[in-house]
Amino acid sequence: MSESALILHWKNFMKNDASPGIILVLSAVLAMFLANSPLMAGYLSFLEFPVSIQLGTFAIAKPLVLWVNDGLMALFFFVVGLEIKRELFYGQLSRPDQVILPFTAAIAGIAVPAVIYAAFNYQDMQAMNGWAIPSATDIAFALGIFILFGKHLPPGLKLFLLSVAIIDDIGAVIIIALFYSQDLSTTSLMIAGIGLAILFAFNRMELSNKTPFILVSIVVWAAVLKSGVHATLAGFAVAWFIPVAREKSTSMSYQIEHALHPWIAFFVLPLFAFANAGVSLTGAGVDELFTPISIGIIAGLFVGKQLGIFAACYLAVKLKLCKLPQGATWGQVYGVCLLCGVGFTMSLFIGSLAFEEQGLAYQTQVKVGVLVGSLCSALAGALVIRHSSAKLAKTQSNNAKLNKTVEIGHGSEIISNE
Repeated sequence: MSESALILHWKNFMKNDASPGIILVLSAVLAMFLANSPLMAGYLSFLEFPVSIQLGTFAIAKPLVLWVNDGLMALFFFVVGLEIKRELFYGQLSRPDQVILPFTAAIAGIAVPAVIYAAFNYQDMQAMNGWAIPSATDIAFALGIFILFGKHLPPGLKLFLLSVAIIDDIGAVIIIALFYSQDLSTTSLMIAGIGLAILFAFNRMELSNKTPFILVSIVVWAAVLKSGVHATLAGFAVAWFIPVAREKSTSMSYQIEHALHPWIAFFVLPLFAFANAGVSLTGAGVDELFTPISIGIIAGLFVGKQLGIFAACYLAVKLKLCKLPQGATWGQVYGVCLLCGVGFTMSLFIGSLAFEEQGLAYQTQVKVGVLVGSLCSALAGALVIRHSSAKLAKTQSNNAKLNKTVEIGHGSEIISNE
């Protein structure tokens, strides 16, 4: 195959909506391979590589893995914030009737997995710190599976999945702010607050130059990082002060989101997966890997997500609070509910916060639980979605043949009458 053909194939792959999910899987598989091979020492050295930035007496010194988790993931949450703001102002979450079904589903999809996790870990207060781990949904992974296997399904189902994942992300941000922030610094929070006030002023002044927004946003991130509030929240907060407009050509928010999206999809999230999915299974027995923590996460993601979301949707529709997405069946909705159990990057991220001080043993249990639970949800969701899509495609094909037969018969009748 020629070089130009390879480049063309790569460009086509990059344009495919499923490609970010595929790259995420490959990143996780590579991390698992390295963590269980003779190259493990090199993999760990890469993660612990020290990186520091110093300006006078102000310094940030962290290993590379924390720069990924605290820095690059803040950029991810910034893009999430921009997307949520756009959807709330002008998109699929801008009308109350569009929000009821995904909102109800997302709340149940956060609460039920947390309750199931707690049922396995309520006797261990330290383990209970991880209650929010199975409550997350990985939007890139879930959407990638849907696009790969649900080609013939109604477009409304894809919007439903996106809406649930977006509301889920809002829930994750609130959980991180309320439960995973500690040792707060008043001075740093004041600096961050002043920075946000300046961004608000820029917004009201209708500045069209992005540079002032970027410079102040960096200051806000650094202040939040030093404040004890998790730095990713700075990215989410800053997003709400970026000017947004209905027309994409005049919306600074959309322009920044559009420019950053490829970097998030093809660099930030794969690098995060690579840095956090490496689970060393060397010398570990089943009892060490499948503990109440990992089992609680698996059950929360695979059972809790589908049970909570499907039950909430069923009740909301039966109570006539809302309707299913146009053209969708309950079987198709169930497939989407399964896909919402793919926690992956978001669950790994919350797990890294929940047991930040507890050491490698806890992190290993989290990674096992997240990877197994997400894999089960992904496989089951893919099978249901693929079956639903194939069934719908067959029905559409039969209807098309029937219509064609009727048209031919009708045409013959006209000719006969003439």
